[in-house]
Amino acid sequence: MIREFAAGIRTLLRGFGLWRTRPGLMNLGLIPAIITIVVLGAVLLPLALNMGTIASWITPFAEEWPAPWKGLVRGAVGFVVVVASLALASAVFTALTLTIGDPFYQRIWHAVEVQLGDAPPADGGGFWTTVAEGLRLVVLGILIAILVLFIGLIPAVGGFLGPVAGVVLTGRLLARELTGRAFDARDLSPADRAALFSGSRARVLGFGVATQLCFLIPGGAVVVMPVAVAGSTMLARDMLARTALPSGAAAGAGTHSLPTSPGAS
Repeated sequence: MIREFAAGIRTLLRGFGLWRTRPGLMNLGLIPAIITIVVLGAVLLPLALNMGTIASWITPFAEEWPAPWKGLVRGAVGFVVVVASLALASAVFTALTLTIGDPFYQRIWHAVEVQLGDAPPADGGGFWTTVAEGLRLVVLGILIAILVLFIGLIPAVGGFLGPVAGVVLTGRLLARELTGRAFDARDLSPADRAALFSGSRARVLGFGVATQLCFLIPGGAVVVMPVAVAGSTMLARDMLARTALPSGAAAGAGTHSLPTSPGAS
């Protein structure tokens, strides 16, 4: 399980190889990420500036508490709210970026498929498919944020369990969303996809957690988003090569790394 988790992390790192072989294409992938991060920053900045007011509103029962307990409780609640907000922001960022940058990420996905060989004949889903999947991602992100908020409010252990749950749940959600393009191109059924994720749980989680942690680094989301698209394509092909599909659908994928020679692109 640990080996598979580490393999998922390495898959994200493999995505950075496209910066070497196709730098122009990867630079295009930065544009929608920058637009989205500016929009989200305009929303999250007021939230951060008013965190004290929000924490006070959530904890009216602590108004008459003596120092330092009042400050400690409200500080902890403010921290949990920030963690829940970041979990939701990651889902919203991914959904908006994939929607805004659909033509760019379509090209990144296709470039990886071609370089690895046996690219599927169909594309990775149209614009409205991306919009629908993005809306689903936002809804699930809201549910995760609410769950993280409740976990974070558990006395004594919530401050630790909340952030861990946020990273794990959001990471898994991001991995499932990012691999969707490769699976859409192969017209895989829900049963096929469930079998693939069941057969590579630890690997998918490793990729998703690594992606989510990169997103939490200031500026990391912008740089890593095109990398995550490339890496998720590799992850999807690895999953297809490792698991026999119940419907007998052709996998059409290998587990090759990106070519190392500049001429491979």
